[in-house]
Amino acid sequence: MTNIAKLSLPPTTLETAEGRTKEVLEAGKKSAGGIPNMYAGMANSPALLDTYLHGYQLFRRESGFTAAEQELVFLSIARVNECTYCVAAHSFLAGAVSKTPEQAVQAVRNDSIIEDAKLAALSAFTQTMVSSRGKPTPDQLEAFLAAGYTENNVLEIILAIAVKTISNYANHVLRTPVDAMFLSQAWSPKA
Repeated sequence: MTNIAKLSLPPTTLETAEGRTKEVLEAGKKSAGGIPNMYAGMANSPALLDTYLHGYQLFRRESGFTAAEQELVFLSIARVNECTYCVAAHSFLAGAVSKTPEQAVQAVRNDSIIEDAKLAALSAFTQTMVSSRGKPTPDQLEAFLAAGYTENNVLEIILAIAVKTISNYANHVLRTPVDAMFLSQAWSPKA
């Protein structure tokens, strides 16, 4: 990640924020229980943070995926996008909040095989959607559907990709430092 441009924008705090920026940052704090470093960086564009928060909450509430599946989708997207911040954050949330099987989390992090067939299909299809820019083959779609997912689930994965693309790309150019609570799950892509 050393040859990626870095924006010089400072993190935004509730003390330095004004107007709409403060309003959006307060909404982020309310939803997360604090202001993660990612939100502090993204708040330099209140529209960016607001769009992220809104889409993230809609995916969490309406996707139809279990909490564990949601975390695996987010983790799979972050892994393909090589977002060190989001891989660490979603690895932490997977165990602490969503109760995602540890083997599945480690498999995504290490780019290895997930033992649970349904979760493996979910992660594989999500990663395919990211890497193919939303153009899975008929066989890839059929494998996903055969695992017990639906065509509506494909659209929900697109929502998750949109949300994570916002955070992953912002984290890349802001070089967002991983929050202390996520450091135990620090990750970096293999060279």
